[in-house]
Amino acid sequence: MAENKEYISCPDELGCIHISEDVLAVTTAVAALEVEGVGGLSGNLGSDLAEIISGRKSLSRGVRVAVNEESITVDLSILVKYGSSVQEVAKAVQNSVATAIENTSGFHLEAVNVHVSGVAFDHPKKQPKQG
Repeated sequence: MAENKEYISCPDELGCIHISEDVLAVTTAVAALEVEGVGGLSGNLGSDLAEIISGRKSLSRGVRVAVNEESITVDLSILVKYGSSVQEVAKAVQNSVATAIENTSGFHLEAVNVHVSGVAFDHPKKQPKQG
């Protein structure tokens, strides 16, 4: 395996399973971006989910994953869309990330720390002139 990457190891009866922290970071970012009211990750202003999935943009900025023994702590910075309740969006992000990480990796999440670093404003699209 690559020497520069951090892996989380899970012993199994048939061997050992290694999950890269980058995988958990991407899982975290996608789960956060799917929450209504999230305008983006603060490290990825204007990120488009299609560009992220295709590999043209990285989700590692704005997400930090720390592993201690058998638990994981996630820190992420988000932008909240203007007009959304900051507290409700942050709680929804915590729930979404916890569910995604626990379902995909099987590891217990110690904490999901959401840092709201700004507000995202949607610019109205110009309407074509009629007539």
